[in-house]
Amino acid sequence: MLQFIIRRIAVSGLILLLGSFVLYVATINSGDPLEDLRESNARNREQLMEARAEIMNLDVPWWQRYLGWLTGASKCLVLQCDLGTTMSGSSVNNMLIQSAGASLRLVTLATFLALFIGITLGILSAIRQYSGFDYGITFLAFLFYSLPVFWAAVLLKEYGAIRFNRWMADPNLSLVMIAAVGLVFAILVTSVLGGPIRRQALTFLVTFLVVFGAVYYFDSVNWWQRPALGLPLIIVGGLVALAFMLVMTVGLQNRKIMYAGLITIAVGIVGYFVTRPLMENPSSWWVVLGLALTTVVVSGAIGWLMGGFERKIAMWVTAMTGLGLGFFAFMDYLLRAWSGFLELTPGRQIATIGDTRIDPARFTGTFWENIYNWGIQLILPTIVLTIISIAAYSRYTRASMLETINQDYIRTARSKGLSDRVVYTKHALRNALIPITTIVAFDFASLLGGAVITETIFGWKGLGAMFAQGLNTVDPNPVMGYYLVAGGAAVMMNMLADIAYAFLDPRIRR
Repeated sequence: MLQFIIRRIAVSGLILLLGSFVLYVATINSGDPLEDLRESNARNREQLMEARAEIMNLDVPWWQRYLGWLTGASKCLVLQCDLGTTMSGSSVNNMLIQSAGASLRLVTLATFLALFIGITLGILSAIRQYSGFDYGITFLAFLFYSLPVFWAAVLLKEYGAIRFNRWMADPNLSLVMIAAVGLVFAILVTSVLGGPIRRQALTFLVTFLVVFGAVYYFDSVNWWQRPALGLPLIIVGGLVALAFMLVMTVGLQNRKIMYAGLITIAVGIVGYFVTRPLMENPSSWWVVLGLALTTVVVSGAIGWLMGGFERKIAMWVTAMTGLGLGFFAFMDYLLRAWSGFLELTPGRQIATIGDTRIDPARFTGTFWENIYNWGIQLILPTIVLTIISIAAYSRYTRASMLETINQDYIRTARSKGLSDRVVYTKHALRNALIPITTIVAFDFASLLGGAVITETIFGWKGLGAMFAQGLNTVDPNPVMGYYLVAGGAAVMMNMLADIAYAFLDPRIRR
Protein backbone atom coordinates (compact mmCIF):
# COMPACT_ATOMS: atom_id res chain seq x y z
CA MET A 1 0.00 0.00 0.00
CA LEU A 2 2.84 2.38 0.83
CA GLN A 3 4.43 1.75 -2.57
CA PHE A 4 1.10 2.52 -4.25
CA ILE A 5 0.79 5.84 -2.38
CA ILE A 6 4.38 6.85 -3.18
CA ARG A 7 3.87 5.97 -6.83
CA ARG A 8 0.69 8.05 -7.02
CA ILE A 9 2.41 11.03 -5.36
CA ALA A 10 5.29 10.82 -7.85
CA VAL A 11 2.90 10.65 -10.84
CA SER A 12 0.86 13.56 -9.47
CA GLY A 13 3.99 15.66 -9.07
CA LEU A 14 5.05 14.92 -12.64
CA ILE A 15 1.60 15.91 -13.95
CA LEU A 16 1.74 19.21 -12.06
CA LEU A 17 5.21 19.92 -13.43
CA LEU A 18 4.24 19.25 -17.05
CA GLY A 19 1.02 21.22 -16.68
CA SER A 20 2.85 24.23 -15.28
CA PHE A 21 5.29 24.20 -18.19
CA VAL A 22 2.54 24.06 -20.82
CA LEU A 23 0.47 26.81 -19.14
CA TYR A 24 3.46 29.11 -18.66
CA VAL A 25 4.52 28.83 -22.28
CA ALA A 26 0.94 29.31 -23.50
CA THR A 27 0.47 32.41 -21.30
CA ILE A 28 3.62 34.26 -22.32
CA ASN A 29 2.85 33.61 -25.99
CA SER A 30 -0.79 34.74 -25.78
CA GLY A 31 -0.03 38.42 -26.41
CA ASP A 32 2.25 41.37 -25.77
CA PRO A 33 2.54 42.50 -22.12
CA LEU A 34 3.70 45.94 -23.32
CA GLU A 35 0.85 46.49 -25.78
CA ASP A 36 -0.98 49.08 -23.67
CA LEU A 37 2.23 51.09 -23.22
CA ARG A 38 3.15 50.92 -26.90
CA GLU A 39 -0.18 52.60 -27.72
CA SER A 40 0.22 55.19 -24.98
CA ASN A 41 0.85 58.87 -25.75
CA ALA A 42 2.63 59.51 -22.46
CA ARG A 43 5.93 61.37 -22.67
CA ASN A 44 7.67 58.84 -20.42
CA ARG A 45 6.40 55.88 -22.42
CA GLU A 46 9.88 54.46 -22.99
CA GLN A 47 10.74 54.67 -19.30
CA LEU A 48 7.48 52.91 -18.38
CA MET A 49 8.19 50.16 -20.89
CA GLU A 50 11.69 49.68 -19.55
CA ALA A 51 10.42 49.57 -15.96
CA ARG A 52 7.78 46.96 -16.78
CA ALA A 53 10.24 44.90 -18.81
CA GLU A 54 12.60 44.94 -15.84
CA ILE A 55 9.86 43.88 -13.39
CA MET A 56 8.69 41.05 -15.67
CA ASN A 57 12.23 40.03 -16.71
CA LEU A 58 11.32 40.34 -20.37
CA ASP A 59 14.97 40.65 -21.32
CA VAL A 60 15.58 37.11 -20.00
CA PRO A 61 14.94 34.00 -22.15
CA TRP A 62 11.55 32.43 -21.53
CA TRP A 63 12.96 29.18 -20.15
CA GLN A 64 14.98 31.06 -17.55
CA ARG A 65 11.85 32.94 -16.50
CA TYR A 66 10.01 29.64 -16.14
CA LEU A 67 12.81 28.09 -14.12
CA GLY A 68 12.82 31.17 -11.89
CA TRP A 69 9.10 30.77 -11.24
CA LEU A 70 9.49 27.02 -10.70
CA THR A 71 12.26 27.60 -8.16
CA GLY A 72 10.07 29.99 -6.19
CA ALA A 73 7.04 27.70 -6.43
CA SER A 74 9.05 24.68 -5.26
CA LYS A 75 9.67 26.50 -1.98
CA CYS A 76 5.99 25.96 -1.20
CA LEU A 77 6.99 22.44 -0.16
CA VAL A 78 8.66 24.01 2.87
CA LEU A 79 5.94 26.69 3.26
CA GLN A 80 8.13 29.49 1.88
CA CYS A 81 6.45 30.23 -1.44
CA ASP A 82 7.90 32.90 -3.69
CA LEU A 83 5.54 33.36 -6.64
CA GLY A 84 7.00 36.67 -7.77
CA THR A 85 5.13 39.88 -8.47
CA THR A 86 2.59 41.15 -10.97
CA MET A 87 3.53 43.61 -13.69
CA SER A 88 2.50 46.41 -11.33
CA GLY A 89 4.86 45.17 -8.61
CA SER A 90 2.20 43.65 -6.30
CA SER A 91 3.07 40.44 -4.48
CA VAL A 92 1.40 37.37 -6.01
CA ASN A 93 1.67 35.61 -2.65
CA ASN A 94 -0.60 38.16 -0.96
CA MET A 95 -2.96 38.25 -3.92
CA LEU A 96 -3.19 34.46 -3.93
CA ILE A 97 -4.00 34.26 -0.23
CA GLN A 98 -6.88 36.72 -0.57
CA SER A 99 -8.19 35.26 -3.83
CA ALA A 100 -7.94 31.62 -2.73
CA GLY A 101 -9.76 32.39 0.50
CA ALA A 102 -12.65 34.00 -1.39
CA SER A 103 -12.92 31.17 -3.93
CA LEU A 104 -12.61 28.37 -1.38
CA ARG A 105 -15.47 29.88 0.60
CA LEU A 106 -17.68 29.54 -2.44
CA VAL A 107 -16.50 26.14 -3.63
CA THR A 108 -16.39 24.42 -0.23
CA LEU A 109 -19.90 25.51 0.74
CA ALA A 110 -21.27 24.63 -2.71
CA THR A 111 -19.63 21.19 -2.60
CA PHE A 112 -21.08 20.23 0.78
CA LEU A 113 -24.56 21.44 -0.16
CA ALA A 114 -24.46 19.68 -3.51
CA LEU A 115 -23.23 16.46 -1.92
CA PHE A 116 -25.97 16.33 0.68
CA ILE A 117 -28.83 17.36 -1.60
CA GLY A 118 -27.67 15.56 -4.74
CA ILE A 119 -26.92 12.21 -3.10
CA THR A 120 -30.21 12.32 -1.18
CA LEU A 121 -32.20 13.01 -4.36
CA GLY A 122 -30.29 10.32 -6.24
CA ILE A 123 -31.06 7.69 -3.60
CA LEU A 124 -34.75 8.59 -3.50
CA SER A 125 -34.94 8.53 -7.31
CA ALA A 126 -33.41 5.05 -7.42
CA ILE A 127 -35.72 3.72 -4.71
CA ARG A 128 -38.76 5.19 -6.46
CA GLN A 129 -37.63 4.34 -9.99
CA TYR A 130 -40.02 5.34 -12.82
CA SER A 131 -42.30 7.20 -10.41
CA GLY A 132 -43.47 10.77 -10.86
CA PHE A 133 -40.81 11.87 -8.39
CA ASP A 134 -38.10 10.08 -10.39
CA TYR A 135 -39.22 11.66 -13.65
CA GLY A 136 -39.38 15.09 -12.01
CA ILE A 137 -35.88 14.83 -10.54
CA THR A 138 -34.54 13.52 -13.86
CA PHE A 139 -36.06 16.46 -15.73
CA LEU A 140 -34.71 19.02 -13.25
CA ALA A 141 -31.28 17.37 -13.18
CA PHE A 142 -30.88 17.58 -16.95
CA LEU A 143 -32.29 21.12 -16.92
CA PHE A 144 -29.82 22.35 -14.28
CA TYR A 145 -26.92 20.46 -15.83
CA SER A 146 -27.48 22.13 -19.20
CA LEU A 147 -28.06 25.63 -17.82
CA PRO A 148 -25.52 28.20 -19.05
CA VAL A 149 -23.81 29.56 -15.95
CA PHE A 150 -23.96 33.17 -17.12
CA TRP A 151 -27.70 32.96 -17.85
CA ALA A 152 -28.53 31.40 -14.48
CA ALA A 153 -26.39 34.02 -12.74
CA VAL A 154 -28.21 36.89 -14.48
CA LEU A 155 -31.61 35.47 -13.46
CA LEU A 156 -30.46 35.08 -9.86
CA LYS A 157 -29.16 38.64 -9.77
CA GLU A 158 -32.51 39.91 -11.04
CA TYR A 159 -34.90 37.82 -8.92
CA GLY A 160 -32.70 36.76 -6.01
CA ALA A 161 -31.16 40.15 -5.29
CA ILE A 162 -32.72 43.18 -7.01
CA ARG A 163 -36.39 42.20 -6.73
CA PHE A 164 -35.89 40.45 -3.39
CA ASN A 165 -34.38 43.60 -1.86
CA ARG A 166 -37.31 45.64 -3.16
CA TRP A 167 -39.78 43.10 -1.77
CA MET A 168 -38.12 43.14 1.66
CA ALA A 169 -38.95 46.85 1.97
CA ASP A 170 -42.63 45.88 2.31
CA PRO A 171 -42.94 42.08 2.20
CA ASN A 172 -46.35 40.57 1.63
CA LEU A 173 -47.79 37.67 -0.35
CA SER A 174 -51.12 37.47 -2.13
CA LEU A 175 -53.46 34.53 -1.60
CA VAL A 176 -52.57 33.29 -5.08
CA MET A 177 -48.87 33.23 -4.22
CA ILE A 178 -49.54 31.47 -0.92
CA ALA A 179 -51.67 28.88 -2.71
CA ALA A 180 -48.90 28.38 -5.29
CA VAL A 181 -46.35 27.75 -2.53
CA GLY A 182 -48.70 25.25 -0.89
CA LEU A 183 -49.30 23.54 -4.23
CA VAL A 184 -45.57 23.16 -4.92
CA PHE A 185 -44.89 21.66 -1.49
CA ALA A 186 -47.90 19.35 -1.77
CA ILE A 187 -46.68 18.00 -5.10
CA LEU A 188 -43.16 17.49 -3.78
CA VAL A 189 -44.23 15.69 -0.59
CA THR A 190 -46.76 13.53 -2.42
CA SER A 191 -44.23 12.50 -5.07
CA VAL A 192 -41.66 11.57 -2.42
CA LEU A 193 -44.00 9.56 -0.19
CA GLY A 194 -45.93 7.91 -3.04
CA GLY A 195 -48.28 5.04 -2.22
CA PRO A 196 -51.82 4.20 -3.42
CA ILE A 197 -53.93 6.88 -5.06
CA ARG A 198 -56.08 7.39 -1.96
CA ARG A 199 -53.05 7.91 0.27
CA GLN A 200 -51.47 10.25 -2.28
CA ALA A 201 -54.65 12.33 -2.41
CA LEU A 202 -54.77 12.53 1.39
CA THR A 203 -51.07 13.45 1.57
CA PHE A 204 -51.54 16.13 -1.06
CA LEU A 205 -54.55 17.66 0.73
CA VAL A 206 -52.99 17.64 4.20
CA THR A 207 -49.67 19.06 2.98
CA PHE A 208 -51.39 21.81 1.00
CA LEU A 209 -53.54 22.87 3.95
CA VAL A 210 -50.65 22.83 6.41
CA VAL A 211 -48.28 24.79 4.17
CA PHE A 212 -51.02 27.23 3.13
CA GLY A 213 -51.94 27.87 6.77
CA ALA A 214 -48.32 28.25 7.87
CA VAL A 215 -47.38 30.69 5.07
CA TYR A 216 -50.61 32.67 5.60
CA TYR A 217 -49.80 32.98 9.31
CA PHE A 218 -46.20 34.01 8.59
CA ASP A 219 -47.40 36.66 6.16
CA SER A 220 -50.02 38.04 8.56
CA VAL A 221 -47.50 38.49 11.41
CA ASN A 222 -44.78 39.95 9.11
CA TRP A 223 -42.54 36.94 9.74
CA TRP A 224 -40.45 37.84 6.69
CA GLN A 225 -38.95 40.86 8.47
CA ARG A 226 -38.98 39.45 12.01
CA PRO A 227 -38.52 35.70 11.62
CA ALA A 228 -38.04 33.15 14.39
CA LEU A 229 -38.63 29.44 14.91
CA GLY A 230 -39.68 29.45 18.54
CA LEU A 231 -39.59 26.52 20.94
CA PRO A 232 -42.45 24.54 19.30
CA LEU A 233 -40.73 24.41 15.90
CA ILE A 234 -37.38 23.60 17.53
CA ILE A 235 -39.00 20.61 19.24
CA VAL A 236 -40.62 19.53 15.96
CA GLY A 237 -37.20 19.76 14.30
CA GLY A 238 -35.68 17.56 17.00
CA LEU A 239 -38.46 14.99 16.57
CA VAL A 240 -37.92 14.98 12.80
CA ALA A 241 -34.18 14.42 13.35
CA LEU A 242 -34.94 11.53 15.74
CA ALA A 243 -37.43 9.94 13.32
CA PHE A 244 -34.95 10.22 10.45
CA MET A 245 -32.15 8.58 12.46
CA LEU A 246 -34.45 5.78 13.62
CA VAL A 247 -35.63 5.08 10.08
CA MET A 248 -32.04 5.02 8.83
CA THR A 249 -30.78 2.70 11.59
CA VAL A 250 -33.04 0.46 13.69
CA GLY A 251 -36.54 1.48 12.67
CA LEU A 252 -39.37 3.08 14.60
CA GLN A 253 -40.21 -0.16 16.43
CA ASN A 254 -37.14 -0.06 18.69
CA ARG A 255 -38.69 1.49 21.79
CA LYS A 256 -35.51 1.57 23.86
CA ILE A 257 -33.57 3.74 21.41
CA MET A 258 -36.66 5.82 20.70
CA TYR A 259 -37.04 6.62 24.42
CA ALA A 260 -33.33 7.49 24.56
CA GLY A 261 -33.88 9.93 21.70
CA LEU A 262 -36.93 11.47 23.40
CA ILE A 263 -34.96 11.94 26.62
CA THR A 264 -32.21 13.57 24.55
CA ILE A 265 -34.75 16.04 23.17
CA ALA A 266 -36.05 16.75 26.70
CA VAL A 267 -32.51 17.38 27.97
CA GLY A 268 -31.86 19.55 24.91
CA ILE A 269 -34.90 21.72 25.70
CA VAL A 270 -33.57 22.30 29.22
CA GLY A 271 -30.17 23.10 27.73
CA TYR A 272 -31.81 25.60 25.37
CA PHE A 273 -32.95 27.70 28.34
CA VAL A 274 -29.78 27.17 30.39
CA THR A 275 -27.46 28.30 27.57
CA ARG A 276 -29.59 31.26 26.50
CA PRO A 277 -27.32 33.85 28.22
CA LEU A 278 -24.34 32.47 26.28
CA MET A 279 -26.13 32.21 22.96
CA GLU A 280 -27.83 35.62 22.92
CA ASN A 281 -24.56 37.19 21.76
CA PRO A 282 -21.62 34.72 21.88
CA SER A 283 -18.17 36.21 22.20
CA SER A 284 -16.78 33.99 19.42
CA TRP A 285 -17.36 30.85 17.37
CA TRP A 286 -15.50 28.86 20.01
CA VAL A 287 -18.48 29.26 22.33
CA VAL A 288 -20.83 27.82 19.68
CA LEU A 289 -18.43 24.97 18.83
CA GLY A 290 -17.93 24.20 22.52
CA LEU A 291 -21.68 23.94 23.09
CA ALA A 292 -21.99 21.73 19.98
CA LEU A 293 -19.28 19.41 21.33
CA THR A 294 -21.01 19.33 24.73
CA THR A 295 -24.26 18.44 22.97
CA VAL A 296 -22.63 15.49 21.22
CA VAL A 297 -21.01 14.22 24.43
CA VAL A 298 -24.16 14.50 26.57
CA SER A 299 -26.42 13.05 23.86
CA GLY A 300 -24.01 10.18 23.22
CA ALA A 301 -23.85 9.45 26.94
CA ILE A 302 -27.65 9.17 27.07
CA GLY A 303 -27.53 6.66 24.21
CA TRP A 304 -24.76 4.71 25.92
CA LEU A 305 -26.66 4.47 29.22
CA MET A 306 -30.00 3.51 27.66
CA GLY A 307 -28.90 1.56 24.59
CA GLY A 308 -28.38 -1.81 26.22
CA PHE A 309 -26.94 -4.30 23.74
CA GLU A 310 -27.26 -1.73 20.96
CA ARG A 311 -25.23 1.00 22.65
CA LYS A 312 -23.22 2.00 19.62
CA ILE A 313 -26.29 2.52 17.45
CA ALA A 314 -28.08 4.27 20.32
CA MET A 315 -25.14 6.64 20.79
CA TRP A 316 -25.16 7.45 17.08
CA VAL A 317 -28.94 8.08 17.08
CA THR A 318 -28.96 10.26 20.20
CA ALA A 319 -25.85 12.21 19.20
CA MET A 320 -27.31 13.06 15.79
CA THR A 321 -30.68 13.86 17.38
CA GLY A 322 -28.99 16.22 19.81
CA LEU A 323 -27.09 17.88 16.98
CA GLY A 324 -30.31 18.21 14.97
CA LEU A 325 -32.06 19.87 17.90
CA GLY A 326 -29.03 22.13 18.40
CA PHE A 327 -29.07 23.07 14.70
CA PHE A 328 -32.68 24.25 14.91
CA ALA A 329 -31.87 26.21 18.07
CA PHE A 330 -28.93 27.78 16.21
CA MET A 331 -31.23 28.71 13.33
CA ASP A 332 -33.71 30.24 15.78
CA TYR A 333 -31.08 32.64 17.11
CA LEU A 334 -29.88 33.39 13.59
CA LEU A 335 -33.37 34.13 12.28
CA ARG A 336 -34.11 36.43 15.20
CA ALA A 337 -31.11 38.56 14.18
CA TRP A 338 -32.49 39.16 10.67
CA SER A 339 -34.53 42.21 11.70
CA GLY A 340 -31.45 43.83 13.24
CA PHE A 341 -29.44 43.18 10.09
CA LEU A 342 -32.20 44.80 8.00
CA GLU A 343 -31.88 47.96 10.06
CA LEU A 344 -28.09 48.03 9.62
CA THR A 345 -28.26 47.47 5.83
CA PRO A 346 -31.48 49.04 4.52
CA GLY A 347 -32.23 48.21 0.89
CA ARG A 348 -29.12 46.12 0.13
CA GLN A 349 -29.47 42.83 1.96
CA ILE A 350 -28.24 40.72 -0.96
CA ALA A 351 -25.62 42.28 -3.21
CA THR A 352 -25.39 41.64 -6.94
CA ILE A 353 -21.75 42.62 -7.41
CA GLY A 354 -18.74 41.61 -5.37
CA ASP A 355 -18.19 41.45 -1.63
CA THR A 356 -20.07 44.43 -0.17
CA ARG A 357 -20.03 43.41 3.47
CA ILE A 358 -19.32 46.04 6.09
CA ASP A 359 -15.75 46.06 7.39
CA PRO A 360 -15.77 43.80 10.50
CA ALA A 361 -13.69 46.42 12.31
CA ARG A 362 -16.52 48.95 11.80
CA PHE A 363 -19.47 46.56 12.10
CA THR A 364 -21.51 47.34 15.22
CA GLY A 365 -23.95 44.43 15.08
CA THR A 366 -24.17 41.36 17.27
CA PHE A 367 -22.51 38.01 16.69
CA TRP A 368 -25.57 36.74 14.79
CA GLU A 369 -25.91 39.87 12.67
CA ASN A 370 -22.24 39.57 11.77
CA ILE A 371 -22.96 36.11 10.33
CA TYR A 372 -25.33 37.76 7.85
CA ASN A 373 -22.75 40.44 7.14
CA TRP A 374 -20.15 37.75 6.39
CA GLY A 375 -22.28 35.22 4.53
CA ILE A 376 -25.04 37.09 2.72
CA GLN A 377 -22.69 37.83 -0.20
CA LEU A 378 -22.10 34.10 -0.72
CA ILE A 379 -25.72 33.21 -1.43
CA LEU A 380 -26.08 33.91 -5.15
CA PRO A 381 -22.73 32.58 -6.45
CA THR A 382 -23.04 29.55 -4.16
CA ILE A 383 -26.50 28.76 -5.56
CA VAL A 384 -25.15 28.89 -9.13
CA LEU A 385 -22.31 26.50 -8.33
CA THR A 386 -24.55 24.21 -6.25
CA ILE A 387 -27.39 23.59 -8.67
CA ILE A 388 -25.02 22.43 -11.40
CA SER A 389 -23.26 20.00 -9.04
CA ILE A 390 -26.58 18.73 -7.63
CA ALA A 391 -27.60 17.65 -11.12
CA ALA A 392 -24.44 15.58 -11.59
CA TYR A 393 -24.47 14.03 -8.09
CA SER A 394 -28.14 13.03 -8.32
CA ARG A 395 -27.69 11.28 -11.68
CA TYR A 396 -24.49 9.46 -10.71
CA THR A 397 -25.95 8.39 -7.37
CA ARG A 398 -29.15 7.14 -9.01
CA ALA A 399 -27.25 5.10 -11.58
CA SER A 400 -24.89 3.64 -8.97
CA MET A 401 -27.75 2.85 -6.61
CA LEU A 402 -29.77 1.12 -9.34
CA GLU A 403 -26.75 -0.96 -10.33
CA THR A 404 -26.17 -1.96 -6.72
CA ILE A 405 -29.73 -2.95 -5.79
CA ASN A 406 -29.81 -5.36 -8.76
CA GLN A 407 -26.80 -7.31 -7.51
CA ASP A 408 -27.08 -10.89 -6.27
CA TYR A 409 -26.17 -10.08 -2.67
CA ILE A 410 -29.06 -7.59 -2.49
CA ARG A 411 -31.48 -10.29 -3.66
CA THR A 412 -29.97 -12.60 -1.04
CA ALA A 413 -30.56 -9.97 1.64
CA ARG A 414 -34.17 -9.63 0.56
CA SER A 415 -34.63 -13.40 0.56
CA LYS A 416 -33.54 -13.46 4.21
CA GLY A 417 -36.54 -11.31 5.06
CA LEU A 418 -34.66 -8.09 5.72
CA SER A 419 -36.71 -4.91 5.49
CA ASP A 420 -36.25 -2.41 2.69
CA ARG A 421 -34.72 0.01 5.20
CA VAL A 422 -31.96 -2.43 6.14
CA VAL A 423 -31.38 -3.50 2.53
CA TYR A 424 -31.05 0.05 1.27
CA THR A 425 -29.10 1.63 4.14
CA LYS A 426 -26.81 -1.19 5.32
CA HIS A 427 -26.19 -3.12 2.10
CA ALA A 428 -26.93 -1.07 -1.02
CA LEU A 429 -26.06 2.47 0.03
CA ARG A 430 -22.52 1.79 1.26
CA ASN A 431 -21.48 0.09 -1.95
CA ALA A 432 -23.34 2.54 -4.17
CA LEU A 433 -21.41 5.46 -2.71
CA ILE A 434 -17.98 4.01 -3.59
CA PRO A 435 -17.95 5.45 -7.16
CA ILE A 436 -19.08 8.82 -5.80
CA THR A 437 -15.64 9.30 -4.22
CA THR A 438 -14.16 9.80 -7.68
CA ILE A 439 -16.99 12.10 -8.73
CA VAL A 440 -16.47 14.28 -5.66
CA ALA A 441 -12.76 14.60 -6.41
CA PHE A 442 -13.36 15.65 -10.01
CA ASP A 443 -16.24 17.95 -9.11
CA PHE A 444 -14.36 19.87 -6.42
CA ALA A 445 -11.52 20.58 -8.80
CA SER A 446 -13.85 21.46 -11.68
CA LEU A 447 -15.84 23.79 -9.44
CA LEU A 448 -12.66 25.56 -8.44
CA GLY A 449 -11.72 25.97 -12.08
CA GLY A 450 -15.24 26.70 -13.31
CA ALA A 451 -15.72 29.41 -10.69
CA VAL A 452 -13.93 31.75 -13.10
CA ILE A 453 -17.17 32.48 -14.97
CA THR A 454 -19.28 32.72 -11.81
CA GLU A 455 -16.83 35.06 -10.11
CA THR A 456 -16.59 37.25 -13.19
CA ILE A 457 -20.37 37.67 -13.42
CA PHE A 458 -20.80 38.42 -9.73
CA GLY A 459 -17.70 40.59 -9.51
CA TRP A 460 -16.24 38.28 -6.87
CA LYS A 461 -12.54 38.93 -6.26
CA GLY A 462 -11.41 35.32 -6.18
CA LEU A 463 -9.13 33.06 -8.15
CA GLY A 464 -11.23 33.60 -11.26
CA ALA A 465 -10.62 37.35 -11.23
CA MET A 466 -6.94 36.77 -10.58
CA PHE A 467 -6.69 34.37 -13.52
CA ALA A 468 -8.61 36.66 -15.88
CA GLN A 469 -6.50 39.66 -14.91
CA GLY A 470 -3.25 37.83 -15.54
CA LEU A 471 -4.43 36.40 -18.84
CA ASN A 472 -5.77 39.71 -20.15
CA THR A 473 -2.52 41.52 -19.36
CA VAL A 474 -0.27 38.62 -20.46
CA ASP A 475 1.16 38.49 -16.94
CA PRO A 476 2.18 34.87 -16.23
CA ASN A 477 2.70 35.09 -12.46
CA PRO A 478 -1.00 35.57 -11.47
CA VAL A 479 -2.00 32.87 -13.96
CA MET A 480 0.55 30.46 -12.51
CA GLY A 481 -0.60 31.33 -8.99
CA TYR A 482 -4.13 30.32 -10.03
CA TYR A 483 -2.77 27.13 -11.56
CA LEU A 484 -0.91 26.30 -8.38
CA VAL A 485 -4.16 26.28 -6.40
CA ALA A 486 -6.62 24.95 -9.01
CA GLY A 487 -4.23 22.43 -10.59
CA GLY A 488 -2.89 21.38 -7.21
CA ALA A 489 -6.43 20.84 -5.92
CA ALA A 490 -7.35 18.79 -8.99
CA VAL A 491 -4.31 16.53 -8.74
CA MET A 492 -4.54 16.25 -4.95
CA MET A 493 -8.25 15.37 -4.92
CA ASN A 494 -7.79 12.74 -7.64
CA MET A 495 -4.81 11.28 -5.82
CA LEU A 496 -6.84 11.07 -2.59
CA ALA A 497 -9.65 9.40 -4.53
CA ASP A 498 -7.23 6.80 -5.89
CA ILE A 499 -5.85 6.13 -2.41
CA ALA A 500 -9.38 5.85 -1.00
CA TYR A 501 -10.23 3.40 -3.76
CA ALA A 502 -7.18 1.34 -2.88
CA PHE A 503 -8.35 1.11 0.70
CA LEU A 504 -11.89 0.19 -0.33
CA ASP A 505 -10.88 -2.30 -3.01
CA PRO A 506 -7.46 -3.99 -2.53
CA ARG A 507 -7.47 -5.18 -6.16
CA ILE A 508 -6.76 -1.61 -7.31
CA ARG A 509 -3.41 -1.61 -5.51
CA ARG A 510 -2.02 -3.88 -8.22
